[in-house]
Amino acid sequence: MTTRGWRTIVFKNRGALLVPVAIVLLIFGRPSPLSAALGIAIAVLGEALRVWAVGYSGATTRAEIVTAPSLVTAGPYAIVRNPLYLANGIIAAGFWLAYSGAVSRAEAAFMFAVVFALVVGVYAIIIPLEESYLLGHFGAPYRAYDEAVPRIFPAARTLAKAQRTGVWRSGVIGRAEVITLVFFALMIVVVWLKLGALAAWGVFF
Repeated sequence: MTTRGWRTIVFKNRGALLVPVAIVLLIFGRPSPLSAALGIAIAVLGEALRVWAVGYSGATTRAEIVTAPSLVTAGPYAIVRNPLYLANGIIAAGFWLAYSGAVSRAEAAFMFAVVFALVVGVYAIIIPLEESYLLGHFGAPYRAYDEAVPRIFPAARTLAKAQRTGVWRSGVIGRAEVITLVFFALMIVVVWLKLGALAAWGVFF
């Protein structure tokens, strides 16, 4: 199998490959009130970035193959080329913090290692695949965009307004982001339960 071939498989299953992140946190995590408050606040910032980005990129964020009907360079895409993946990293870090408040340092380090390895590993595989597609599909405009905007971490400068293309559409959010929002809500519910919402019934986990 070619490098592109197995990268395509990883891209198609990118959501499923990150499910272990949630499983590890749900099984081993124990939040404290402080860690829950701080972690969920960070995760909310990540989700807000996702909503901002999805409004520009549209339903293609759920596609099983790499596709892009147009080159979007406005909104968060004027700051980093992969705002969705940056947002997912922020969400993962936020929930790791939320779930690690009442565990030992060793357990917290173990959970962080799993979260970091899976998130970075998956995106290190699929980002080059997407970049190759975009370069082949859009050519010089993407090459110029690639040179002007950092891949993941924001820099001091953003893309010039004259070079930004794309429009934010709120109607896309309900179709493209519902799965992530449901998952997000479930993770918060479990934090609440782990903090002792079921303690009155003698249930602890």
